[in-house]
Amino acid sequence: MRICLFGGTFDPPHIGHLLIAQTVCEAENFDKILFVPANKPPHKNTITKVDHRLAMLNLAVKENPNFEISDVEIQRGGLSYTIDTLKEVRNNIINDEDELFYLIGSDSLLEFKNWKKPREILKESQVVVAIRPGFRPSDIPAWILHKIRFANIPRFEISSSNIRERWIENKTIRYLVTLPVWEYINKHRLYN
Repeated sequence: MRICLFGGTFDPPHIGHLLIAQTVCEAENFDKILFVPANKPPHKNTITKVDHRLAMLNLAVKENPNFEISDVEIQRGGLSYTIDTLKEVRNNIINDEDELFYLIGSDSLLEFKNWKKPREILKESQVVVAIRPGFRPSDIPAWILHKIRFANIPRFEISSSNIRERWIENKTIRYLVTLPVWEYINKHRLYN
C-alpha cells in the first residue's frame, strides 16, 4: 500500500486540508491518507486542547474512505517531532512492504532544514510538498530539493490561523470548514 502521512495541528481542520489531501491522494495514487494531529508542536505556543482538535478532525474526515486518523503523536505525548512519528509508524503501524510518504505544505518546507533530523526524515519517507501561493523553490537548500517531490495539484489558500481570526472578528467561516466542524466550534465556543 501507498500510505501518506499528513501531520499538523488541525486547529481547526478546514476545507483546504481536505482538498489537498483528496487531490494529492488522487494525483499520487495513494491508498490512504493518514492524518496525524500533533500533540504539542515544537513551533507553536498556543493551540486548542488536543481533544477538541481530534474531535473536529474526526468530524471532518469521517465520510472519506481514503482518510484515517492516527493518534500516534497524542499517545506518545510531549513535543511532536516528525522523525519520531515516521519511525513509530514504520515500526508499529504499517507493513514492511508499504511505501511511506509524508505530506507538507510549501510554507513548512521553508523551515524544514530546522526541523529535528531533517536528513533522516528524507530517508524514512518520500516527502511530498503541496505548493502554496508565493512559494519560491530558490529559498530551499539543494540537499532538500533533490530529495522531495512536488505534488501536481491545484493551490488552495485557506489557513487555520485565518479561520480563527475570522471567528474572533465575528465573520463567517461557514464555507471554510465542514458543517459538522462549524457546529462543533460553535457548540464548544472555541476561538472566542
